[in-house]
Amino acid sequence: MTARGKQRRRARLVLENGLTFAGWAFGAEGETLGEVVFNTGMTGYQEVLTDPSYCGQIVTMTYPLIGNYGVNVDDVESRRPYVKGFVVREWSEMPSHFQSIGSLEEYLADHGIIGISGVDTRRLTKAIRSQGTMKAVLTTLDTAADELVAKLEQPLATNQIDQVTTPVVYRCPGDGRRIVAMDFGMKAGIVRSLLARRCDVIVVPARTTAEEVLKWRPDGVMLSNGPGDPENAPYAVETVRQLIGKVPIFGVCLGQQLIALASGARTTKMRFGHRGLNHPVQDLRTGRVAITSQNHGYTVDPDSLVGTDLVLTHINRNDGTVEGLAHRKHPVFSVQYHPEARPGPDDSDYLFDDFMEMIDQVKEGSWVPRAEAH
Repeated sequence: MTARGKQRRRARLVLENGLTFAGWAFGAEGETLGEVVFNTGMTGYQEVLTDPSYCGQIVTMTYPLIGNYGVNVDDVESRRPYVKGFVVREWSEMPSHFQSIGSLEEYLADHGIIGISGVDTRRLTKAIRSQGTMKAVLTTLDTAADELVAKLEQPLATNQIDQVTTPVVYRCPGDGRRIVAMDFGMKAGIVRSLLARRCDVIVVPARTTAEEVLKWRPDGVMLSNGPGDPENAPYAVETVRQLIGKVPIFGVCLGQQLIALASGARTTKMRFGHRGLNHPVQDLRTGRVAITSQNHGYTVDPDSLVGTDLVLTHINRNDGTVEGLAHRKHPVFSVQYHPEARPGPDDSDYLFDDFMEMIDQVKEGSWVPRAEAH
């Protein structure tokens, strides 16, 4: 029995290699399949749950206690949570925070998301790090283990962007620069960061064409984060290709990968990705290091930048992966991490100011490429 007198429910997490973790269910009941990943953040679980970039994934939190401050109306990054499942060491049944309007368990149950607690998340994380990201099934049912592993032989969905993008165009009015934000799974923090700079923000669906974007006569275009393999979105790559050179562009996360593909570079899947709030990134042009919030499983292949008009501007100090790009000829730049944070440090918030400055310079005719690293 739990502290509240409810009957505890069993749950299992079964990985495609057969590794099984038994625990206690919280949230919804049933069965769900997805790619199991881990996040190293010590806080921000509600922002993680509502980050559309996690669409199709079962998220493991490495911090041992989750749910201690409940859920609230302010810490949401999209219209609903998109994770396929939630894995924790321990969840708090009795949250305590002045903004809390409910418990994590109630929140998961309301949105049909299965949670499992009592899992050795350190062992699970080590398995993912050593063997790479794997498919997994999370279940509260009595299905036989071999049947669960057999279910994981089926391919996972590849249309995550279509699942998370806005179905309609909408506007967040401002009296400043007009920005068309392409929503590939955009976090609300990106819009908030633009609105904080008085931008007039037009949010458009992922399959919006370049012609439709330019009809808004934008001062700049924002390419958002989003889930999945960027090579599964050729329509977005083509749109970005047609926009480069016509309007200033700033890309974040998936937005960077789309810029790379549109410019002739390649992307590749990482062994286990970067997901957390403490990733050090260095700007090669200034030497400055920022601590960043990250959530991605794909990266730009640095070798593929040779022969393109893209220049490497930022690298991850942990593993040397590509974290920032700029165009040699046109007002286009991008980062792989999240300058809007939420959750995470806001060391990189200045990049939105750089975007505004670039837009103004293009308008004035004073913009010159500053891509090259020193």
